[in-house]
Amino acid sequence: MDRAPRTVTVTADRSEARAGLGFGVAAYGLWGLLPIYFKLLSAVPAVAIVAHRIVWSMVALLVLVLATGAAKEIATAVRHGPTLRLLLLTSVLIAINWLIYVYAVNSGHILAGSLGYYLNPLANILLGRFVLKEPLGRMQWAAVAIAGAGIAVLAAGALSHLWISLTLCCSFALYGLLRKIAKVDAIAGLTIETTVLLPLAVGWLAFTSGGPQPVWGTNATELALLIFAGVASTTPLLLFTAAARRLRYSTLGVLQFLAPTLQFLMAVFLYGEPFGQAQAIAFAAIWTAATLYLISSLRSARTHAEMLPE
Repeated sequence: MDRAPRTVTVTADRSEARAGLGFGVAAYGLWGLLPIYFKLLSAVPAVAIVAHRIVWSMVALLVLVLATGAAKEIATAVRHGPTLRLLLLTSVLIAINWLIYVYAVNSGHILAGSLGYYLNPLANILLGRFVLKEPLGRMQWAAVAIAGAGIAVLAAGALSHLWISLTLCCSFALYGLLRKIAKVDAIAGLTIETTVLLPLAVGWLAFTSGGPQPVWGTNATELALLIFAGVASTTPLLLFTAAARRLRYSTLGVLQFLAPTLQFLMAVFLYGEPFGQAQAIAFAAIWTAATLYLISSLRSARTHAEMLPE
């Protein structure tokens, strides 16, 4: 009697997982390419770029809210104390992450930024295990150990900028965890976060406009890039939060290797940042770990599928 409903549920779960995988790949791919965008704004202070990201993201989000009818969910989240408190925390975390990331790109430390995002999957996997109680097999633990060893080698050669890496790692790992826990969808949650940060961004731009720093860019092209930064920032973050709601958090840890790898290659081959023996060892170890974890995850998914009813 209950076979049909159970089959429908399994099909829906698989569909959600496939959608989450697509969202995750798109999010991390776009994040991996963002250094190119922000390098075009290297004359603008990092704080100004982040302030513009917030202001113009708000405009883009208002359009999305009107188009999707998310206002009701926003009102529900605001009235729900625990959810609102979580979103207040995530707004601070994402602002810190944005600021440090833009600073890393425009100060010539993309490699330090990529290290931070290489650390992120390990943090996600461990948070998934110890906070969300997601099980890890022996191969998955081996992947964590190998990636950790590779990152340790890389960190040993980049101690002067390790604070960038650690801040990026901790802020975004905690952001993703809290957004997974928060009972609110991607558009509503990001709209609330942006609304929290908006007065600070507008106030900072108003206070510094007319000063010695080019907070509105040095020409029309830079101004256009600053305005479009809202869409460039909002799109991958929406994709990420949509993925986080559909995937195991440890699975996000695997996908997240995509963004720092793109950044790593870009830093070395496009912007000429130094690539030594430590970087080569770390790169090989991290991708070995990612491959091991991915194989383990696929085996687990195949075993689970075989146990499901027809």
